Amino acid sequence: MIFFTGSFAFFRDEIVAWERHEPVEKEYFQEMNLNRMLTHLQADYKLYSRDISFTQYYQTNQIGVNLSAPKDTTVKGGRKFFYLDVEDFSTSSYAESYSIGEFLYRLHFFAQLNFWGRSGYVLAGLVAFFFLFAIITGLLVHWKKIKPNFHLFRPKAKLKTIWTDAHTALGVIGFPFQFVFALTGTFLIFGAIAFAPPVASLLYDGNTREMYADLLPKTPDYPLEGKVVNFTGDINYFVDKTKDTWSDFRIKSVKLTNYGDANMKVAVLGHPTYERSLTGQGKLVFDVASKKEIHINSPFDTTYADMSIGLMDRLHFGDFGGLGLRIVYFVLGLISCFVILSGILIWLVARDKKHIDARKRVFNRWMGHSFLSICLSMYPATAFTFVAVKLFVTGYDATRMTSIYQLFFYSWGVFTLFFVAKHNDYFTNKWSLISGAIIGVCVPIANGIMTQTWFWESYAAGHYDVFFIDVFWLVLAGLTFSIGIRLKPMQTKKTKQRRVKS
Repeated sequence: MIFFTGSFAFFRDEIVAWERHEPVEKEYFQEMNLNRMLTHLQADYKLYSRDISFTQYYQTNQIGVNLSAPKDTTVKGGRKFFYLDVEDFSTSSYAESYSIGEFLYRLHFFAQLNFWGRSGYVLAGLVAFFFLFAIITGLLVHWKKIKPNFHLFRPKAKLKTIWTDAHTALGVIGFPFQFVFALTGTFLIFGAIAFAPPVASLLYDGNTREMYADLLPKTPDYPLEGKVVNFTGDINYFVDKTKDTWSDFRIKSVKLTNYGDANMKVAVLGHPTYERSLTGQGKLVFDVASKKEIHINSPFDTTYADMSIGLMDRLHFGDFGGLGLRIVYFVLGLISCFVILSGILIWLVARDKKHIDARKRVFNRWMGHSFLSICLSMYPATAFTFVAVKLFVTGYDATRMTSIYQLFFYSWGVFTLFFVAKHNDYFTNKWSLISGAIIGVCVPIANGIMTQTWFWESYAAGHYDVFFIDVFWLVLAGLTFSIGIRLKPMQTKKTKQRRVKS
């Protein structure tokens, strides 16, 4: 689940653009008019004394807006989060803006399983840690056999030998990728858990402010002065000033502290372009009244700790090398899925021996086949979700998030139960690939029917993100279909003897 959904999550931005049929035609966040956005927000919310942040989470025309609760107790209102369209200034909640890309990204670290606190995150972190342990010990255990067996592939040998050859070759090829992902995944998840309130309760007697002060970079605190100022200034000025200060700098967030107060501040945050530097976080804080810089954190003068954390992010998300690198990451992610599956099948075949108790052998077969059914069913379920969302979940309302959940998990459950009931590994392998391929071909067809824009028209119009998803599914479906129809049942000695006798 982690590697499969994570592989698709590399194309999260493209999936969002494809699903909403809103191709990214420019750098919206770099060119947005903050003054106009604030004017529209003032019409709907009381902004005085709030902290307001504008953050770009995706490469789309929607910007995440976070409004803190008013610091002035005489002002009514609570904390708010929503997305704001930078073109028509319409707003939508998180559930209303939910997408398949967001769903697959969150499922990658079990966010949907957070029934208690961050239980899903903890489970994903433990899985990543044990996977890191497994690949290191696996390499050490099989080290002597890896070199002589790396170039071996014996398709006519017994079943365990075939799986072992494939497992060894692809495991060695994908080892650096798997190691990096297990290491960075463990770090990122447990790093996020370190900021959870239970940690503060355990180590800091519930004082989260003290915990953040120790774990995060030191930044000044700007208290509310309590003097109302009718702010009519130009927020865009501070953004432009930051661009002039650092030429190769991508702005990712703008935060207004103590809005409308005499002690109002503006912070502009971002990172260097990846052509200039792979790591580094920049922050420039301005005093609104004097328009002077009061705090600066250069993105080109980073500490060892900042560079280490930044490198973890870049290696895990693969966003520093463009679409080409993410395609390579996707392929390596699927190879990792194959390595995991082949390892389970090797384990299963090795324990299907006559000297093992019959009840244990039956249990092992059911467990192995159930595992295979659950994993391989994710492919047709994902393809089905893409098609069904495009055809039937066309509205952007509060039910959208629930609808995507139901489409994926229900279809995944149906495919899984069907393959488990068949109880045939060959059938599960073959028809999970073929069914996923058939449904996958329908993805660009469904998009063309609903939008009246086919993938060749998207390419001609320069909408490469939408074009990519359509062609991506066509290529993936073609490859998996060609593999599926070539799969043939393994001939054992018993079946050969039966054919000779007949």
